[in-house]
Amino acid sequence: MANHIRRGLLVSRAWIQAVVLVVLFGFLVLGLLAWQTYTGEPPIPARTVDYSGKILFTRDDVLAGQGVFLRNGLMQYGSIFGHGAYLGPDFTADYLHRAALIALDAYGGATSSRARLATIEDFKTNRYNPATGTLTYSPGQTRAFDQLRAEYAKFFGEPTTKFGLRPNAITDPEQILQLTAFFSWSAWTATAVRPGKNYSYTNNWPPEPLVGNQVTADAIVWSVLSLIALLGGIGLLLAAFGRWNFLGWHGRDRQTVSFRTPDQVTLTPAQRACAWFFFVMAALFLVQTFVGGASQHYRADLGSFFGIDLGRLFPYNVARTWHVQLAIFWVSTSYLAAGIFLVPMIARAEPRGQHWLAYGLLGALAVVVVGSLIGEYAGIQGWLRSVWMWFGNQGFEYLDLGRFWQILLTVGLAAWVAILFRGMRRRLDTEHFGNLPWLFFFSALSIPAFYAVGLLAHPGSHFTTTDFWRFWVVHLWVEDFLELFTTIMVAYIFVLLGVVDERVALTVVYLDMLLYSAGGVIGSMHHVYFSGEPAQHMALGAFFSAAEVIPLTFLTVEAWSFLQLGARQEGKSATAFPHFWAVMFLASVGFWNFLGAGIFGFLINLPVISYYEIGTALTANHGHAAMMGVYGMLAVGLALFCIRYLIPEAHWPERAAKISFWCLNLGLAWMVFATLFPLGILQLYHSVGVGYYDARSLKFIGNPQNSMLEWLRFPGDVVFIVGGVMPLLYMCWLGVRYQMRPRTQPAQPPELLFTDIIAEAERR
Repeated sequence: MANHIRRGLLVSRAWIQAVVLVVLFGFLVLGLLAWQTYTGEPPIPARTVDYSGKILFTRDDVLAGQGVFLRNGLMQYGSIFGHGAYLGPDFTADYLHRAALIALDAYGGATSSRARLATIEDFKTNRYNPATGTLTYSPGQTRAFDQLRAEYAKFFGEPTTKFGLRPNAITDPEQILQLTAFFSWSAWTATAVRPGKNYSYTNNWPPEPLVGNQVTADAIVWSVLSLIALLGGIGLLLAAFGRWNFLGWHGRDRQTVSFRTPDQVTLTPAQRACAWFFFVMAALFLVQTFVGGASQHYRADLGSFFGIDLGRLFPYNVARTWHVQLAIFWVSTSYLAAGIFLVPMIARAEPRGQHWLAYGLLGALAVVVVGSLIGEYAGIQGWLRSVWMWFGNQGFEYLDLGRFWQILLTVGLAAWVAILFRGMRRRLDTEHFGNLPWLFFFSALSIPAFYAVGLLAHPGSHFTTTDFWRFWVVHLWVEDFLELFTTIMVAYIFVLLGVVDERVALTVVYLDMLLYSAGGVIGSMHHVYFSGEPAQHMALGAFFSAAEVIPLTFLTVEAWSFLQLGARQEGKSATAFPHFWAVMFLASVGFWNFLGAGIFGFLINLPVISYYEIGTALTANHGHAAMMGVYGMLAVGLALFCIRYLIPEAHWPERAAKISFWCLNLGLAWMVFATLFPLGILQLYHSVGVGYYDARSLKFIGNPQNSMLEWLRFPGDVVFIVGGVMPLLYMCWLGVRYQMRPRTQPAQPPELLFTDIIAEAERR
């Protein structure tokens, strides 16, 4: 084998050492928290009995009830421990509130102070005996279990669609008992005092005065410390960047870039194959918006979809399952295609047959998408019985797809990494492991690795444990490693465009890795404050998630400097910059990153706020602004960058790109500021003033005031879909239409594919 001379590291080794130390520290802490999750999770009693010793339900009933909850898609209807969808109730809070009312009535009613004290004593006293595995319910709790079992049978056996579920969703008496047992156990963990502490297994969540649940000292103190960490961290970072010019964006000011027209750039067969990826991406995006519109309409008018009883064909939990899954699918499709598209530019060559592998990957992706969506529909409709977990829906929010499809998707992502490695292998042999080509590969490798962690979330395991691993996918996979890959990809694009020096781009990448890892790894625990985890998860999750906002602030400031540099460079170039709208989408990512992920995310991550708002419209507000605003806009920007080279210059639809940009951003802003944010504030206010249970009830969600706010979102959705998504679909179709047409193109220079760089001295 030939010896290759590797290019040296372009930056100081101190950057690598710092990143490695921070990442290792973060995962060491996460490892300790994983151990505490297994040792500190709320017990599931082997049997729960009344005072006479009669068995009410068993551990098997609780776990079977969890299975009933998941396979019927109820986590995409309501929630448990605050996590799930936002139409139906939180079933932990729902059971707890109604059980407390039943017990209170049994002891003398709300007017009796003795009855109120007896109710609190009933629910707060931990009667679990770990030696025998037996939990003993008080007479009030027993009475509540029997009555609520009948109430849930009536609710889930409703023969109409008035609750947004399919008719007669769950009618089997045994399944109703199991489901009630699951809800009852979750309510018990929310009130029974954790041994050795003065608060419950869920840190006294949900807030429920009838049982004495109130915000804990940990939630208040760590909220205050999170604010201090945020303000102090931002101050120190801005002071450091004011004192030292770490990045040196001005380095290109002394050079002039001359942008080449897209028609002058030769594309490889694999790059042309990416046209189909982007067309599929845009089609999935369009379907996702229609499904999202249908799910949102349930909140505006639960009983009718413009006169159609939609719930019989497409109940809310199916609509929301598809909406969430399609968001992941279409964004991921864009990232996969952009990675394949960039590899020949990074490697300056493409191995033979690479395009056939790309087409094979697209076919496999289509099988997973179509198969999982059909399986989710069939599973929720009750058509799959013993195989629901494998081929139907596992029922976890963001991990709804069956395990068979989940494994296939993991294998597909690993195959994508193999395709990238095959295309980059020769280039990697000549580069230091710390330079951009290797970072690009390592970040791509992390995507299937951390998605595979989701396989540890099993529908038959303890809910607290499964939620811990589920959020490794929701947070670490999506918000950290997927973001790292896209950061490196965007940095490489700017290098290839000649706008940013490679050394500067590499410094930015290491800085981002350092800042994101410092807060993002341990900060992922902000999702599990109230899922039955020990209080240490809240303390560390709150403190470190505050640090996640710091790099977002920094990147917003630096993005403005970069855009100013780009404007100056375009003014010096003899040819127009061909990627104006792609860069505009990247600029909008900075805005939504700061607003959606930073401000809206930090708002709900404070424990004292999350205690009252988790599972409300403020959570949806953060989710839409961050998911679409950051990952969605970035996916569209990457697509426009690539298809700009697939469509001949004479046929490039500049007007469609402009309309798509403004309509997607204005439609998202309308969605956020006209509906989700004000609705979330009203729901938070109602939760604090009246009660969390009531704020999550269908009665409150469907009241005239909230319904009006939901209808106000309609014009923004129309702008978003018609003006934003459809022009994007049209542009991607043009990419497919013209990708096979031959064009006469000159040979490429060996270094830069998109620009010529002329130093200041040469121009003189």
